[in-house]
Amino acid sequence: GSGKPDPAIEPGFREKLDKLCPLGGDENVTGDLDATPKLFDNQYFKDLVAGRGFLNSDQTLFTFPQTREYVKLFSKDENEFFKAFVEGMLKMGELQSGKGGEIRTNCRVVNSQALDV
Repeated sequence: GSGKPDPAIEPGFREKLDKLCPLGGDENVTGDLDATPKLFDNQYFKDLVAGRGFLNSDQTLFTFPQTREYVKLFSKDENEFFKAFVEGMLKMGELQSGKGGEIRTNCRVVNSQALDV
């Protein structure tokens, strides 16, 4: 809320983000969520511990006291992350809202709106 960069972000990584997403630049730019974007591993959590969370909401997982210990655990123990991931996917698969859903062609808008653009 200060208008200044998040002090939790590692300065070199912040410079990289500033170049990728300059103020007034293309708002549809995408970036990698971690240093190993083509691997399913625990690098995401290692990056958060090092202050290299791509999104502020990601970095908050490390700075927020209630989730910090999970981030630290998953950054050190990839098998614990895999185990928790499986458990979470199984729980999400059991969720039933009774409403239809969709796989979006553009994650920012529902498909019916995306077709109108």
